[in-house]
Amino acid sequence: MDYRDAFQTGFNVSRETMAILDDYAALLRKWNPAINLVSKSTINTLWQRHFHDSAQIYRFQPESPCHWADLGSGGGFPALVLAAMAKEDSPESRFTLVESDLRKCTFLRTVIRDLGLNATVITARIEETKGLNADILTARALASLDKLLEFANLHLSPTGIAVFPKGDRFQAEITQAKANWRFDLEEIPSRTNPTGAILKIGGISRV
Repeated sequence: MDYRDAFQTGFNVSRETMAILDDYAALLRKWNPAINLVSKSTINTLWQRHFHDSAQIYRFQPESPCHWADLGSGGGFPALVLAAMAKEDSPESRFTLVESDLRKCTFLRTVIRDLGLNATVITARIEETKGLNADILTARALASLDKLLEFANLHLSPTGIAVFPKGDRFQAEITQAKANWRFDLEEIPSRTNPTGAILKIGGISRV
């Protein structure tokens, strides 16, 4: 079983959603040589390195529609994978992607238009973007937890949660962040990184 098949089986994804993700993968491969959306070393392992890593966050989608916001979206991970999964499962859930690179924003908007996703793109720096009041905030490979909590404090709704996938230094980042922030934390093992974790965070306030 290849990684694409393992993805479909592992996340119980329909053929229709897989077709959307296949089209997304094709667009990534087409655009990547020009604007470096993902590392060249991972373009041939998209399903393992990027799609699976993003899709594991979808478990936080509530039963009712919600507003997801993704910061520093780059090539669209995790937001566009999540939006593709939500298209069938929770079509009224909406996604806001914040990215400062104009070329990457053009790519993101192309994917959203071509695949019919319920998402919008804001071309701006995160700290200069008006508060998004998100129910769920994501960011992947963007910044330290301390900095991410600063962004979350600005862009989360009062009852919202932040969901940050982190690598093997996540415990050190938590310790550093606690010097400046109070927050409720749940550490969830990553399905793609045995030494990493997904950090589910709420109740954020400055120390």
